[in-house]
Order: sequence, then C-alpha cells, then structure tokens
Amino acid sequence: MGDESTKRAAEEYLAAKLSEEGQLHEDLLNSEAAVALAPKVWTDVGETIKAKCHEWNLVTGEQPFTCRETMLGDLRVWCAGKQMTVHYDSGKRLVTIKNTARPEHEPNMILGIEGYSTDSGRRARLVRNEQPANFDALILTQLRILAGLYRQARV
Repeated sequence: MGDESTKRAAEEYLAAKLSEEGQLHEDLLNSEAAVALAPKVWTDVGETIKAKCHEWNLVTGEQPFTCRETMLGDLRVWCAGKQMTVHYDSGKRLVTIKNTARPEHEPNMILGIEGYSTDSGRRARLVRNEQPANFDALILTQLRILAGLYRQARV
C-alpha cells in the first residue's frame, strides 16, 4: 500500500486542481458581469462628470466648464481654451481620458471596467493599474488640471 506522504501529495494535487477550477469559474463570472454591466458604468461616468461640472459652475457662479456629449457618445469638457475628452471603447471596456491641460509627457489616463463579486451578486467598476479607481476623486483632479489649478488643493 501507499505511504502517508503519497496520500498527502495526492490530496494537495486535488486541492490545487479544485482551487484552479474555482478561480477559472470566478474569472468567467467576473468577465460576464463586466460585459453586461459596462454600459451602466459608462453611464455613471458621464453622470459623474456632468454633475461635477455643474456643481463647480454653481459654486463659482460662472460657467468655467462646458460639458457636451459628441455624436459618437464621447464626453468633452472645455475650460479656458483647454479640452478634456472622455472616450468609451465598448469592445475593450476601456474609458480613456485625454486632457490637453496636462503636461505633454503625461500619458492619457486609461481605466478598465471589470466585474467583481459582492455578497449580493456581481457588479462592475472602473479600475486603474488593476486597482479599483475612485472616479469622483480622479475626475475632480482632472477638472482641477483643466481649470489651471494644482492637482490637489494647497493647504
């Protein structure tokens, strides 16, 4: 008969196999969630940008930001001759932010849309560098740059 080390090795093999199959299934469910929920994430992106511009304009009592949707569905925000374009690639589930007020050496900001598991099911979110993105903070930083301010408030 076999010894105890063979039995342990076989059990370890089965555990690794089950873990790998579980991860593949989880990845598939997350991918399906990302595909299904990406249009909602893009809608939320647009609403967030429009709300931030509107709030900024209300606080200043002026109209420093003009926000429009293009015929292709992109969002464009103008301020003092500078422009920020936010583009959604539905095939790749990517949101690209181009801000002409950023220094030329800085690349465009690219955010992905990924699915993830919650206690109540699946959701989708924006990610940057494989980490969940705080889009409110991110877009506020981009608006500050577009308006000619520092990235963060000076204290």
